[in-house]
Order: sequence, then structure tokens, then C-alpha cells
Amino acid sequence: MNDKRQYDAPPENLIYGRNAVSELLKSGRDIDKILLQKGQREGSITTIAALAIKNGITVVEVEKQKLDRLCAGGVHQGVCAYASAAEYAELDDLFKAAEEKGEEPFFAIADGIEDPHNLGALLRCCECAGVHGLIIPKRRSATLGAAAAKASAGALAYVPVVRVSNIAATVKELKERGVWCYAAEAGGQSIYETPLDRASAFVFGSEGDGVSRIVRENCDYTVSIPMFGRINSLNVSCAASVILSYASKVKHSL
Repeated sequence: MNDKRQYDAPPENLIYGRNAVSELLKSGRDIDKILLQKGQREGSITTIAALAIKNGITVVEVEKQKLDRLCAGGVHQGVCAYASAAEYAELDDLFKAAEEKGEEPFFAIADGIEDPHNLGALLRCCECAGVHGLIIPKRRSATLGAAAAKASAGALAYVPVVRVSNIAATVKELKERGVWCYAAEAGGQSIYETPLDRASAFVFGSEGDGVSRIVRENCDYTVSIPMFGRINSLNVSCAASVILSYASKVKHSL
């Protein structure tokens, strides 16, 4: 088993894992080069190599130890790519994405999620639910680095991400533009009894503190998932999967 403590953190522009690199290639984003583990040319690795060569991207075979070191001991599955994890979008891009699909805006907001794995998992939830984009703060937030890209399982290639200076101010702007804002917090109104048939943005809080007070106070609703077990809360990405999936069902049944 690899001991991640013996390695430096991976570079921010390093994307690793078969799903993440495959989706990066399909997205058409710029890739400097792809590193493949020597002697590992089967299944999806072969497909990745062929697509990279077809697109004129440099492919280099390296020893497994080098990939282990570059990926800080992470599960790279024999492949990594040097590229920007994503180009940050603008808020207008999210509205445009909704308009192009002929849908009401459907956004997610991460209010201070600092674990890159949770951020990546949230991105995966957004992609599966058909969310038009994710909004994150410039400070007190995980970045779109290698760990987030790996955890997103390729979703980062498809979900636009906007970085803003102030989440509370952004919530106010969204409301001015006709978007209803929902803070996902314990003690709120049941998500199943809340009107969702409208342009909407769902705010998910940090691992420890949840949605900040000022952001929550600026939202139109505080919503919760009814709990029937002995544990009264879910991991942020688990909660997001339930809330965003249900909201998506409501929107697509209109």
C-alpha cells in the first residue's frame, strides 16, 4: 500500500485516473502531455493512448514509481495528464448554458467546501443531475486540482465552475436575476414539500460549519432531507445527490 505522506502534493495541473483523463480528452481541453505506466497497455489505457495520439498529444511511458510520486500516492490507474483541470467560467456562462438547453437555470453553490474530494464528488452529483454549473468562493474553498478532478470521475470536463469573491453577494445577484436560492441545512423545510418548479440554486455548506449564517439568511428557503435513522446528517456530496436528483426530477416532469 502506498504511503501518501512520503510524497509532495501533486501539481495543480496534473489530472490522474482513467475516467478523469478519458473525459478530459473527450472535452477538447488543451493537454500538454499524457504519461502512461510502462507495460500497461490494455483496455481503456489503449483507448486513451490512441485518442491522444490521434489528437497530436505527446504520450510518454514512465515507470510506475514516477506516477506514484507525481500523483502523491493517489490511485492513478496507470495514467495521468498535464493540463489545466478546468478553465473557470463566468456567471453569465451558466445562464447561457441553461438558455441553450431551453431550461430554467439550475445551479449548485459550494459555500466553503475545503476537501477537494468532496468538491469533486459534488461536481459528479451536478453532472448526473443536469446542473448547469457550480459556483465556489475564491477563498476558503478547495480548488479544481488533481484530487478534485479525480473525485469528479470526469464530471469536471462538463460542469462549468465559477469562482466568486463573495457567496452571499452572489446569492443576492442570482435572486435579482430571477433565481430562487435554497440553503441545504438541518432543521429546514423538507425538500419534498418545497416548491422547486422554478429557476433555482442550491447551496451546500462546508464539512464542519454547514452553510454560513449570512448566506442562509439571504436564501429564499432552507431545505432539509428528512432523516429516520440514528445519525442525523449526511456527507455533503451524499446530501447533494439526494437534493439535486429530486430537484432534477421535479424540473424534468414539468
